Amino acid sequence: MEEWRQCGRWLIDCKVLPPNHRVVWPSAVVFDLAQALRDGVLLCQMLHNLSPGSVDLKQINFRPQMSQFLCLKNIRTFLKVCHDKFGLRNSELFDPFDLFDVRDFGKVISALSRISHNSIAQIKGIRPFPSEDTALNEDDVYRSLEELADEHDVGEDDIYDCVPCEDDGDDIYEDIIKVEVRQPMIRYMQKMGMTEDDKRNCCLVEIQETEAKYYKTLEDIEKNYMIPLKQVLTPQEMEAIFVNLEDIIRVHFALLRAIDLTMVSGGNGLGKIFLDFKERLLIYGQYCSHMENAQKTLDELIATREDVKCKVEECTMKVQEGKFKLQDLLVVPMQRVLKYHLLLKELVSHSMDRPERQQLKEALEAMQDLAMYINEVKRDNETLKKISEFQSSIENLQVKLEEYGRPKIDGELKVCSIVNRTKQDRYIFLFDKVVIVCKRKGYNYELKEVIELHLYKMSDDPMNNRDMKKSSGKMWSYGFYLIHLQGKQGFQFFCKTEDTKRKWMEQFEMAMSNIKPERATANQHNFQMHTFEKNTNCRACKMLLRGIFYQGYYCSLCGTGAHKECLEIITICKISPHDSEPGLPQSGPKMVAIRNYHGTPAPPGKIPLCFQTGEVIELLKGDPDTSWWEGKLIQTQKTGYFPSSSVKPCLDPKPFQAFSNRQSSRETDYYVYPWFAGNMERQQADNLLKSHSSGTYLIRERTAEAERFAISIKFNDEVKHIKVIEKDNWIHITEAKKFESLLELVEYYQSHSLKESFKLLDTTLRYPYKSRERSSSRTNTRSPATCASYNFSFLSPQGLNFSSQSSAPFWSVFTPRVVSTAVARYNFAARDMRELSLREGDIVKIYSKIGGDQGWWKGEANGRIGWFPSTYVDEEGVQ
Repeated sequence: MEEWRQCGRWLIDCKVLPPNHRVVWPSAVVFDLAQALRDGVLLCQMLHNLSPGSVDLKQINFRPQMSQFLCLKNIRTFLKVCHDKFGLRNSELFDPFDLFDVRDFGKVISALSRISHNSIAQIKGIRPFPSEDTALNEDDVYRSLEELADEHDVGEDDIYDCVPCEDDGDDIYEDIIKVEVRQPMIRYMQKMGMTEDDKRNCCLVEIQETEAKYYKTLEDIEKNYMIPLKQVLTPQEMEAIFVNLEDIIRVHFALLRAIDLTMVSGGNGLGKIFLDFKERLLIYGQYCSHMENAQKTLDELIATREDVKCKVEECTMKVQEGKFKLQDLLVVPMQRVLKYHLLLKELVSHSMDRPERQQLKEALEAMQDLAMYINEVKRDNETLKKISEFQSSIENLQVKLEEYGRPKIDGELKVCSIVNRTKQDRYIFLFDKVVIVCKRKGYNYELKEVIELHLYKMSDDPMNNRDMKKSSGKMWSYGFYLIHLQGKQGFQFFCKTEDTKRKWMEQFEMAMSNIKPERATANQHNFQMHTFEKNTNCRACKMLLRGIFYQGYYCSLCGTGAHKECLEIITICKISPHDSEPGLPQSGPKMVAIRNYHGTPAPPGKIPLCFQTGEVIELLKGDPDTSWWEGKLIQTQKTGYFPSSSVKPCLDPKPFQAFSNRQSSRETDYYVYPWFAGNMERQQADNLLKSHSSGTYLIRERTAEAERFAISIKFNDEVKHIKVIEKDNWIHITEAKKFESLLELVEYYQSHSLKESFKLLDTTLRYPYKSRERSSSRTNTRSPATCASYNFSFLSPQGLNFSSQSSAPFWSVFTPRVVSTAVARYNFAARDMRELSLREGDIVKIYSKIGGDQGWWKGEANGRIGWFPSTYVDEEGVQ
């Protein structure tokens, strides 16, 4: 048996791969094992399993997909523990890139073999490898792996399905809360002849009794831990361990009383209780986001202070005779709050003909919304932790990276400016708002450039790609552009392979979609991605904007908050600059912030006015030649001074008042039409239309050309291209027929032949290129009051991996099995490329329900594969 296969079996014995992992399939290849190890997660888990505590798993990035930085950090952690704890010499190990780029996988296998023979591993009784019957001359097996690594990104496969989850908090919850209730109930529900009312009553009893048991557990923690530990811990240490548990106890005292009271009258008012308590239960966001740190703080205090250790042990014996540690009990509140929607879902299913069913359904949606909010808060904290790691590794960085949104992808590219054509090796961190361009300095990075994405548009370089296919396939020549919207310096990025380029461009497109959503200016709003300081509900669907930073979109004119997917159904803006009443004093000119300003640098001797990108400021005092202006923030009415370079004039958003306003309005609005392709090169349009019927057309934006738009149309067997001329506030393709807008031009030529202008082009604009795609997708017609479009992400556990969307899985030996189908209930806007966007009415093939109890399924819709919220779909055949 080959050595790499023996290594795979050894990892199974170490309990980091499941017994049926594909590395043991007959069809397995060595790259299957390399791909599973490339991000360092399984290797760190393996060391922890062999020697518990040797690796601090809380320092491991369990979901480092799309981040070379985080993968390499995990691998370096593994190598350091191998050297420091397992005694391996550096010469017996490997370079991090030998694994990440799979440059020398033989070295990786050799190092793992040495660990398998280490005395620490031998104590576990696990048979080392290789055995005596190992196949020889394996060098050839590893030679092509680096090419495969270039083709396949880390995280494309569900490798974390095989990592046993360290967090057994759910088992603890079942043991503490449900053991005395569920078993008798299950036996009772299995009896023959049970009515729906009987089942409903069982659900009500379970909710009441588990709530009572949970409240008793909270009281036990307070009485047996919190009060006694005040004798040995400072207030700061108490807060670090127990967070806001005192507030949670008070809320559940009131919640239990309310449940008990409604049960006296048959439980008919239970739905209203959960609706009333939703706001108060939001405090769980703070608790759950600090729970991991609370456990870590407790462990450190026990390890370093004998008085704390003794006191905790003394307290533990008072709670169920020491059956549960305090570390275990601290997990229970998070488990409980994430169970409410499951309990209510069961109750709703057995209340089909009850008058309170509608209120129960609203309560169920409220608790689902709460669970999603809490999980997103925790996930945001994890994201901020990653951002902090990026921040500490980049030298000369004067700004806070968290102000730039969420990280999308990072890695090595070659970059050149449009002016200076020299390619330079650079390390790129792509965020929602910016591109951070760095130069590698050992394990750290030197900042070279910060590119603000809202000032650029992206363009493919198809000619370069075509030339590459004709040549020998030289590396680092697959390029794309960032072109400045005002014609200033642009940039060209070069990737190692065509597949790598595709992934980078997808991430750029997603980032630009996040900062410039298609419907950001719909209904006279001016929506910008925004961090909300207080809990805020979406104006359209009434659900929470979830997380702790950049939770959604904020209208700088009326102060409305909304999810990304709800922008298209938001009602008309209530406050616009042109809405001022006659007779009122005229306000100063309006400016819009083009970058965040948080008071640094400070205005000399003045109070700073802090704001975020997109917020509107009324200018009170300012001279064009001065660096500091005085202004008033429209939304908060706060006044102060700010850098004049951080704002630009805010144009009146009222559409069609002047040609310039029509022009800025239609840049966004045209995306709703099935003929508008956005930024596209001529060659791309040729490739796109050549397989369509004659008369199929699109309108595209032209890259760095004088004329902004062009019509591309398939006529007979050729694709024709027509420039759209904009001059003197008119738009036309021929001087003989002029229009006020692009929309008017398109509508005219949909019913009039183009031969009026071009004699040999006897066709109308017959078929918009996206018409078939659009007709298969239903439009959301629900009213804002009933719309429940969520934009959420849950805390994905170690047992769940987000894979990138793709048209098909990357591995050739495995075809996903459809476990069921579903219909999308709501719109869902993906926030990164691992998630799957949905439109109401989409048919979804479900491939995996791993992690479904926490809210995510994996499936396919509209030719794309990714993760989506399970509560957004109705599974066919399931009531």
